[in-house]
Amino acid sequence: MLEFRQVRKAYATPQGPLPVLRGVDMSLGRGESLALMGESGSGKSTLLHLAAGLDLPDDGEVRLAGQAISSLGEPARARLRRDTLGLVFQQFHLVPSLNVADNLRLQARLAGRERPDWSTYLLQRLGLAGLETRYPEQLSGGQQQRLAIGRALAPRPSLLLADEPTGNLDETTADAVLALLRELVSEADSALLVVTHSPRVAAPLDRCLRLTHGRLGPATLTEPAK
Repeated sequence: MLEFRQVRKAYATPQGPLPVLRGVDMSLGRGESLALMGESGSGKSTLLHLAAGLDLPDDGEVRLAGQAISSLGEPARARLRRDTLGLVFQQFHLVPSLNVADNLRLQARLAGRERPDWSTYLLQRLGLAGLETRYPEQLSGGQQQRLAIGRALAPRPSLLLADEPTGNLDETTADAVLALLRELVSEADSALLVVTHSPRVAAPLDRCLRLTHGRLGPATLTEPAK
């Protein structure tokens, strides 16, 4: 579903180019889950933006669902994101003027893949059944995060990208939300890439890599979170 081939990315600064990714190789297949760890400023968000086609590499190739992202114009990349990806962020980005039911269905409607049975099932599994007419401001933080996960999964995306998906939650709520996220991703037959600084979040996933000095390597989950 996702492949990086010798991907390099740098940003311009007054002192000259600042390399962020220095030849990253990575692959993620359907049904797999991968945690990407690293300190703040290590390039995790840059890598996630490249994976989503929100930015382009300076060199190398990013392939999403078999397509080289750099070969596509922005409209084609937007369609590929709509048809392929689900995105979950640390900030929930719920639409305040839409109730729970409409927030959950929003992404599926935009993708033209709304399935009422799957939406109803997600509401039940997410513990949001009976809250369909409430608005985001009437929900707890954990409920808002579960709703954001449900919205991302409603179109049954091939790949789910999650950026610190439990960063705003206490440990008990975070563990429950992450376990539910893994279960629902498996039921949707999606691939999952989670960006996190937390070994606790990374440990249950199939694989874990750490981004250090612009390069990927194995992560040691026994070290303290950074």
